[in-house]
Amino acid sequence: MQVTGKVVVVTGGANGIGKALCEAFHKAGAAKVVVADMDAANARAVAATVDGAAFRCDVAQEKEVSHVIEETERQFGPIELFCSNAGIGGGFDPMSVNAGGNSDEPWQRSWAIHVMAHVYAARHLIPRMKARGGGYFLNTISAAGLLSQVGSPAYSTTKHAAVGFAENLAISHKADNIKVSILCPQGVDTNMLRSIPKGPQSGDGDLTPEQVAKDVLAGLEQETFLILPHPQVLGYMRKKTENYDRWIGGMAKIQAKMREEFGK
Repeated sequence: MQVTGKVVVVTGGANGIGKALCEAFHKAGAAKVVVADMDAANARAVAATVDGAAFRCDVAQEKEVSHVIEETERQFGPIELFCSNAGIGGGFDPMSVNAGGNSDEPWQRSWAIHVMAHVYAARHLIPRMKARGGGYFLNTISAAGLLSQVGSPAYSTTKHAAVGFAENLAISHKADNIKVSILCPQGVDTNMLRSIPKGPQSGDGDLTPEQVAKDVLAGLEQETFLILPHPQVLGYMRKKTENYDRWIGGMAKIQAKMREEFGK
């Protein structure tokens, strides 16, 4: 897929990877880039730099996702690429004594943003895309959805679920010419990464959002399902599936080291 001449929506577009995606799509010739974010002021600022449009949107609310889709298509035309990029880093606690936690709140919030936001986008765009012969979804997930995230069961679990939904989205609608890519980086130098304890996600180096956006453009052009800005992740996936017990043991050692360093 080439984004030239396309109408593109990016959720979580006010900062980090989302902002870099908006800028990259604009430079690549997108007809209109729509920046959707809870941070309305920064969304407007990003939109101003890319000759785009901005909407305040909490992706955990179906009606707000629907509103962005309806208004974008009413004002600018059919959405040909929807980037479900918004995410949160809540629930990280390397010192937690119970993977189940002690509250539903971080689980519910992570589920709403990391899973249901993707579902809402599909729910309201699939009928439109089918009627016009196709479309494209880019879902920002994380290498945590393929591997795991030490220190945050809620993040790991919901990111795994996001991968599962994207797989089903791609399988269910391949015949409808609806394409799907998932973006699964490790550490990216964003406000979200800086807000959590340093961990194995940065072991292969933290990429800039701009580099990630460049990798996205290449992945979209090739229409590949899995976009890995950190290519090392593919090797880790293979090691995981080759010997699950060994992999879990290794991850447990990483967690023990994190707890030791975090507890100092």
